[in-house]
Parts: sequence; structure tokens; C-alpha cells
Amino acid sequence: MGCITVTIGIVCLFTLLWSVNGIGVNWGTQTSHPLPPDTVVRMLRENGIQKVKLFDADYGILKALGKTGIEVMVGIPNDMLASVGGSMKAAEKWVAKNVSEHISSNNVNIRYVAVGNEPFLETYNGSYLHITLPALSNIQSALIKAGIGSQVKVTVPLNADVYASSNTYPSGGDFRTDIFDPMLKIVKFLNDSNSPFTVNIYPFISLYTDSNFPVEYAFFDGNATPLNDGGTLYYNMFDANLDTLAHALQKNGFGNLPIIVGEIGWPTDGDRNANIEYARRFNQGFMSHISGGKGTPMRPIPIDAYLFSLIDEDEKSIDPGNFERHWGIFYFDGQVKYPLNLGTTNSGALIPAKGVQYLERKWCVMKLSAPLDDPQVAQSVSYACGRADCTSLGYGTSCGNLDARGNISYAFNSYFQKNNQLEDACKFPNVSVITKTDPTPTVGNCKFPIMIQPYYESAGRRFGCGQMPLPLVSVILLLLLTVVQL
Repeated sequence: MGCITVTIGIVCLFTLLWSVNGIGVNWGTQTSHPLPPDTVVRMLRENGIQKVKLFDADYGILKALGKTGIEVMVGIPNDMLASVGGSMKAAEKWVAKNVSEHISSNNVNIRYVAVGNEPFLETYNGSYLHITLPALSNIQSALIKAGIGSQVKVTVPLNADVYASSNTYPSGGDFRTDIFDPMLKIVKFLNDSNSPFTVNIYPFISLYTDSNFPVEYAFFDGNATPLNDGGTLYYNMFDANLDTLAHALQKNGFGNLPIIVGEIGWPTDGDRNANIEYARRFNQGFMSHISGGKGTPMRPIPIDAYLFSLIDEDEKSIDPGNFERHWGIFYFDGQVKYPLNLGTTNSGALIPAKGVQYLERKWCVMKLSAPLDDPQVAQSVSYACGRADCTSLGYGTSCGNLDARGNISYAFNSYFQKNNQLEDACKFPNVSVITKTDPTPTVGNCKFPIMIQPYYESAGRRFGCGQMPLPLVSVILLLLLTVVQL
């Protein structure tokens, strides 16, 4: 029985392989340049990942997952809840197209339908409060009518803010008062249909939003001062949070309802606490923490979880924070960010995507002759960052130590790469130039990436920002820069 050494301690590989071979991952697609689905599925299989959670029901992705045996959770976006919740016919049509067809014609191992995604977030102001349960019920009925109700279960991925504690301890857990009745109805429905409760837990967010949050309590090293809940000690936030939910369920008569951790992870950029070392420490700590199958004090059973996330997504909204585009355990191109043993490979290491095709090795940077006080500079940087991704710039980020010219060059290159290195995408008036000399600093983690070649699933694929037809990009950019010059 061989053991491997990691920074957080000694983790027996045998134990990991035995107990967490069911770890899942979230596969998000809010990216300007997605990897081909076949490439990602090959990466999943080579890494021994047997469960994947999707946020929609993309045909190309589901087709690629066919005949692999990988368990799939497909998703219904929030903006579709009103449609499937308001019409049984619409629900049946959705199930027929996005579930039944893939199971019967392509042997996709679909096990769950995620109805909505965190629909009760306080920031939604109750928009989905009264349509989530009807959508859940209609989809469940449609699955039963299609003859797959025992194979495919419904669930609703909910944020951990749907419950809280009345006394700051897990034992005081109950559902939020403003959504108490809708939550109980959903919990009862899940229980009656033998479906799981899915919750997303993010210690990082607690650290991000609360400057007084004890950093060590976010991790699994046992270095934090424990929370003493009537003699039960909690050494990390994850256990305390999950048990707050367990107490809420038990308090309302549903103590045996299965729980899935739909999302858990740590970002690697975009904030001073979002970095490679913390992400490795958290994710490896989580894997080690659940490896023995002991669960939490309230739920001493193996934990069913999906890491968030598989790959970085450069088109995610950054309203919550710049870190949103950096949750992946792999970069946008499927390359490994840091050592992580999921306990699913013989080597104990992540295996990167293979056969990735990149654009030419060239970058768009600021001209050496252009003065920093050129009035075009600020406007051009604002334009580039508004349409590309500059979330690696700023205090505490991977590229936070760049000088002024480095920041400007990073912004220009981000826009240039996102637009497939179109020549006109590096024509910021008199201040930019294309170079074949890599501007990536020799020290630190800052990278000036080369974009991967664009992939279009079909003629019907919606163009993302930076994926619109190249002539149109050129025309728009030239028009806007002309206006700027005026």
C-alpha cells in the first residue's frame, strides 16, 4: 500500500483510490474559445473522472459523453424555468430532446436533471421563487412519462444562503425565514420523489466577503480554532456549513434526505486570496478530508461532491468578483494549473488535455515609442478590457506586479487573442504593435497566453464575444477606433 507525500500531510493513495473515485467536476461553457467536447471528454476519462455536472444540455457535449459510462447531471438554466414550469408540454419536449434522445440513441449515462441553478439567491429578488417547484414537478412528471423516472432524478442546485443558523452553530440551522415555505415544499418534493438535495458550498466566498473571517477555518489542515457546538468540534467551515444544512433538514423532518455537494472549489486568480497555492491547498485538503468516507459529524457517510470547476471560463460574469473566471483546476486550454491528486489516476497527478491546437505564437503589445500619457492609451485599455479579460491584473493577482506598460500590453494582448489574432484587433491608434517576442515575465505566475484555435460545433452555434465572424469584428473595431480618434 504505497503512500504519497503532499504539503498538507501524508495521504495514502490506496485510501484515496478506494473512497473518492466518484469525485465529480462541473463543466462550464461560458468561454470564448471552448475546447472541442471530444478533447474534454478524453481528458475526463484519462483523469478517471466518472461524474460530470453541466449547466445546460449542450448537444455536442452530451454526444461526446455517449458510451463513456460517465454519470451526467444535465441542467436547465434559470431563464427556462418559467417555460417548463408553466407548461407540461414544454417540460415533456425538453425531456424528450435533452434526456430521452441522448439516453436511447447515444447511451449517455444521464442520472440527474438540475432544475435551475441557485434560483433562490438573494440577488435574484425572488424572481424564481414561485416557478422553481412547478418546473421541478413538471420535469419529474415528464421523466416518469418517458419511462426513465427511476433512472433519472431531479434536483435543484441551491446556494448555501438558503439556510442559516440562529445561534452561529450548526445545531441552530434552519431555512431562511423569507423563503421558508417554498423551501419546505421543495424539500418535501425531493424527499417524496427519492431525489437528492444539492447545495453549493464556498468557503472562499466567506473569506472574500468578510475581512474578519479566520483564514485557517477555510482550509482542512486542522490549524483553525475549532467551533464547539455543544461538544461537537468543527475544525473547518465545510463541515460546519454542511451540518448546518443537515440540522435544517432534520429539524423539519427530512433528516435522511441525501445531500449532494454540487459545487465546491477555490479560484486561482482575480483576488489576493485567489491564487495557485490556496487553490491547491484547499482542493487537495478537501480530497484528503473526504477520502476516508467518514463525512461530517451529522452525516458520517461518504460525501458525494462535484469540484468547481474543470476549466477556466473567460466569459463568466465578474459581477461577484474578478475571480469568477478562474475556478478551473485546468486553464482554458486544458493545461494543468497545479499538482492535485484526485485519487483517480495511478500516478496521482492530473493529466492535461491532449492535441490542443493553438494560434500562431505572436502577441499584441504597447509600442515602445508610445508615451504613457498618450490620450489614446487609457481609452484603448478601457476598450480592450471591456471586451476581453483583464481579471489577472490588479492588486494580489497573478499579473499584479506588472509595470504600467506591462498592464497596457496585457490588455491589448487579451483583446488580440480573444479575437483570434486578427490584425485589426491590434490597431489601437499609434500605441500598439504585433510582436513575436513573448512578453511573459520571467518571474512569477503571470502569463501572456496564446489563444487556442476557435472551435465551432455547428453552423447553428451562437457566436460568443470574440467569436463573431472575423470581418464583422474588423468593421466594428475600425469604426469604434475611428470614433475614438474623432
